Amino acid sequence: MGNRLSKIYTRTGDDGTTGLGDGTRVGKDSLRVGAYGTVDELNSTIGMLLAAEGVTPAVREVLIQVQHDLFDLGGELCIPGMAMVQDSDIGRLEDTLDRLNEPLPPLKEFILPGGGMAAACGHLARTVCRRAEREVIALARAEEIRPQPQHYLNRLSDLLFVISRVLARASGHGEVLWQHERRRKPQPAR
Repeated sequence: MGNRLSKIYTRTGDDGTTGLGDGTRVGKDSLRVGAYGTVDELNSTIGMLLAAEGVTPAVREVLIQVQHDLFDLGGELCIPGMAMVQDSDIGRLEDTLDRLNEPLPPLKEFILPGGGMAAACGHLARTVCRRAEREVIALARAEEIRPQPQHYLNRLSDLLFVISRVLARASGHGEVLWQHERRRKPQPAR
């Protein structure tokens, strides 16, 4: 196990740099730091989701495993050359996604974020996950990284969407459907 922090502040980042897991110092605004920072933000939003009332035991178990995976994924991004996210982790997400999605009715409309606090937190986590995925893609264009982190985040955003649907239904609030017919026909500009 790595070093434990005995002192929270070190002042080493006062110059706008931070240390990667391999000891390399980079700018705090580097693509790599942005990517693993957003993965950390995603993990925090999942923590908020877990703190919301109405999370079913089955979803709770899935999300706790996801939090551990995200910590590993952040570690992989923080330590260049490290491989922590495996194809089996992505396969587990796919299996879970299929299992949770199977009993849901097919989508015929777009769903708006909402459906109770837990479902809304799930939608927030989904959007942060999509941002993390975009940042990992940007990093991959600039530096050599494995494809598994990007694949994991892509599947996870889909899973978070399905989890939000499950939680909206379990809460009794139901899904909030986009009402495209609420708008009048567009009128020509005058």
